[in-house]
Amino acid sequence: MKSRLITRRHTISLASGVAATALFGAHTARSADKSVTVGINLSLTGADAESAKRIEDGAIMAFDEANATGGINGYKIVVTPYDDGSATAGQYDPAQAATNARKMVSNKATVAAIGPQMSGAGKAMAPILSEGNLAIITPSSTNPDITDPKFAAQYRPEGKAIYFRTVATDAFQGPYMANYYADVLHVKTVYILDDSGAYGVGLADAFQGQAEKKGIKILGRDRLDPKAADYTAVLTKIKSLNPDAIYYGGVLQAGVKLAKQAYDIVPKMIKGGGDGVQGPEMLTAVGYPANEGWYATVASPHVTEDAKMADWVKTYKAKFNVDPDDYAVTAYDAATVILAALKQVTSNGKEPTRDAVRDAIQAVKVNTLQGPVSFDANGDLQDKTISVFQIKQDKSIPADDMRQYHYIGIAPSA
Repeated sequence: MKSRLITRRHTISLASGVAATALFGAHTARSADKSVTVGINLSLTGADAESAKRIEDGAIMAFDEANATGGINGYKIVVTPYDDGSATAGQYDPAQAATNARKMVSNKATVAAIGPQMSGAGKAMAPILSEGNLAIITPSSTNPDITDPKFAAQYRPEGKAIYFRTVATDAFQGPYMANYYADVLHVKTVYILDDSGAYGVGLADAFQGQAEKKGIKILGRDRLDPKAADYTAVLTKIKSLNPDAIYYGGVLQAGVKLAKQAYDIVPKMIKGGGDGVQGPEMLTAVGYPANEGWYATVASPHVTEDAKMADWVKTYKAKFNVDPDDYAVTAYDAATVILAALKQVTSNGKEPTRDAVRDAIQAVKVNTLQGPVSFDANGDLQDKTISVFQIKQDKSIPADDMRQYHYIGIAPSA
């Protein structure tokens, strides 16, 4: 995999309130050839590629800023990108993710990584990264098993936490949306679908458990084959049962087809899902009016429309010619954490080893675009905010603008 030394002629200002000088430090008199490598593993092939590119751009933007100021205590950041998507899978491919993890571990220059985008990839990568003592920060994968101490023997066999997150997990995303269905939308009956993936099944399970506690009646549940073309049979069954709502746990390979076909069969039914249906593909591949009305959650605070973020959003769009979404922000923040860890490790002239960087990430407390970021002992983000959106077309902005996801507010936690 070709590495990329990221350099820019201009310095981009941080909009998070973290001063560049405080984060990156002064350029010291080190030799110019010193560098560290950071891997970025995302699903750049397949149904989620547009979302993946926004995430990648967010991380690259932060590393560009660091290199533009001379690096971290003289160390330049070299980014090595990895794609865990495959044409065969049509989306993320756990086997490819495992291969990428082995490549990261075998590259001794790699001291940390960002990714993966998807939880199925994360489950494949985590034990390999644990054995290689390589810390990774995911800006978007939310399956709680990977960081749950009950599964430590499986996902972190060497003991230490190596899988960190700048997002909350589905232990909160699923239940909080169930609360929203019950308390805000007043849903009494629901039909649940998932896409058979690690993320989709886990999210649907978490939603279902809380929905039942809230008194919502589950009229049925089915598993979709993400490679199948036709979901009309299950949608026709759902129509005959006439639930108040559908909840879908899964990503966009199945989600795009589900949204199109659901509009044909149950156009007026409440429909929603997790962050797997909060992506530009729902706008571009589904189109209007089939996508309108869909609810989605994001496992982080919604900040891209905050006034204090205006300069950052403007800079991102000018740099990459596309609007950022919230996971572009959490990717930027993941890079910010790695940069802060590197600064701490190298501040006294020490070498940035994997072990030292991992320990620094574990202990980090840093202000980021999304707010304060710190991790518990398992690598999970301390903040548990879940944001709720609904697609409502605004014809005054481009059809693929992520602002077509109208921000509703924070999902109820109680």
